[in-house]
Amino acid sequence: MKLSPIPLTLQQVVEVLNKADGRHVRFELPTGTLLSPHVHVTEVARIDKKFVDCGGTLRTDSSCRLQIYQADDTEHRITAAKLAQILAKGASSLGTTALPVDIELEAPFLSVFPVIAQRLEATQVIFTLGMRHTACLAEDVCFPDPLRAKATNSCTPGSGCC
Repeated sequence: MKLSPIPLTLQQVVEVLNKADGRHVRFELPTGTLLSPHVHVTEVARIDKKFVDCGGTLRTDSSCRLQIYQADDTEHRITAAKLAQILAKGASSLGTTALPVDIELEAPFLSVFPVIAQRLEATQVIFTLGMRHTACLAEDVCFPDPLRAKATNSCTPGSGCC
C-alpha cells in the first residue's frame, strides 16, 4: 500500500507565510513543474467528509482547501502577505489551524493535491504539492490473512468487503 505524505497544517502554512516577507507564492506540482506565477486563491474552505469505508466503519475527515485559479492576467502575483490576509479572513469558517491543507486546481481537470512541503527562496516561497492515493481502510476485514494482503491488491471473494 502506498502511503500519502502527511500534509502541512494550516498553522504551518501561516507560519511560513509570516516568515516570507514580500516573497511571491508559487505552487509546485508533484511532477516538479511550477504553476504559473499569476495564480489567484479564489476560495478558502473547510471540507468535512463523513463516510463509511468498505468494512462498514463510519469515518470523518476534515481539511482546509484552497482553490487556485490560473487567470489570464499574467502580471498578477500573490505575495505571502496577501495569502496570509486571505487565510486570516477565512479563519472564522475553518475553526482550527490544525487542519491539513490541500490545493484544488484544474490540472487540466479539477484535481486536489495535499501541500506536503515548503521552501523559502530569495524571491519566492514555494509550496510543494503531493499526490493523494486511494487505499483500503478496512484491511482487517478485506484481508484477514496478513500474508494474503501483501500478495494481492484486491478483496477476497466472500470476505465481506467491497
